[in-house]
Amino acid sequence: MTQASSQQITISVDAMGGDAGPSAVVEGCALSLSRNGLLRFILHGDEAILVPLVQAHAGLEGQVRIHHSPDVVRMDDKPSQVMRRGKNTSMWSALTSVRDGDAQAAVSCGNTGALMAVAMLRLRKLNGVSRPAIACLWPSRGESGYNTLLDVGADVRADEESLLQYALMGAAYYRNAFDAPVPRVGLLNVGTEDHKGRAEIKEAARLIAEAAPLGRYEYVGFVEGSDFASAHVDVIVTDGFTGNVALKTGEGTAKLVAETLREEFTASLLSKLGALAATGPLQRLKKRMDPRRMNGGVFLGLNGTVVKSHGSADATGVSAAIKLAFRLAQSGFQDRMAERLASVAETVQERVLSAKDMRDPQPDLETDAQVDKT
Repeated sequence: MTQASSQQITISVDAMGGDAGPSAVVEGCALSLSRNGLLRFILHGDEAILVPLVQAHAGLEGQVRIHHSPDVVRMDDKPSQVMRRGKNTSMWSALTSVRDGDAQAAVSCGNTGALMAVAMLRLRKLNGVSRPAIACLWPSRGESGYNTLLDVGADVRADEESLLQYALMGAAYYRNAFDAPVPRVGLLNVGTEDHKGRAEIKEAARLIAEAAPLGRYEYVGFVEGSDFASAHVDVIVTDGFTGNVALKTGEGTAKLVAETLREEFTASLLSKLGALAATGPLQRLKKRMDPRRMNGGVFLGLNGTVVKSHGSADATGVSAAIKLAFRLAQSGFQDRMAERLASVAETVQERVLSAKDMRDPQPDLETDAQVDKT
């Protein structure tokens, strides 16, 4: 992460979102504060529920404000419904605190689609951004230990212009998250050869390569699914459908490996002795692959920092999302990304329009006129 400062950071927390309920969220806040005294919180939710939960954690006394929000966004609520009738929800209130400048970042375990919709409504998109993206961390063999994958679900479609914006935002995120001056960006494809992929993927590759000097990143070309954990790329760009499938596949595979190891190491006395001998390496592996430690998808492209915690996150997972939000707010990441996107938006738009003109030539007016007469 970037160099730390002694400035206090206030995180606005949707305390009612998530499967584990407000008790896990409040416990996650307490855990975070025990590790970082610069944190302050605004908890949004039902005051009657939150007050006793906060009082149960002595460390939170004087460090937390509660904003009463009587309604809750359920996991099955449609984003359109929340946008029309969600003004009294804890999610809406949490994002409003960021918009009004009362907090530097928001954290929610709630409904992803609703959170993105309300965030776009309350915070608005940055100049130069057509579609926001959700970025997540992926364990890797690289120096930082993580790669960044985006989009993982904000929008199932992405044209070449959106993929370019993802590259710019992903590079800015990785640069600030891991203090990497020139992140390496790759575009996910069905192969690494230049001739492979759909037309918009090939065009996105050209645009991303041309924008590399402006975006302060190195474009390494096409990457495949096998490169997600590799050490030769830092930021992997794809559309939200593909990214979300990859993320869920990775989570499922990690769960399968963990369960299989547990079964094998408890199958017999000999295997139990082997597990005992390998306790150190197994604990390090468990810690590195623990999805709770990587918890927190960042909404990129908005006028404010929003971190989406996993819906099933426990206190450890919530604390990890808060830690990420704190670091991004402390680094000034949001302002720098907005500045970078604004500086390249005009140049990028000219290149995109030029490329589209080349692919879609103007109609032959004389021929069209002849067709109209027939």
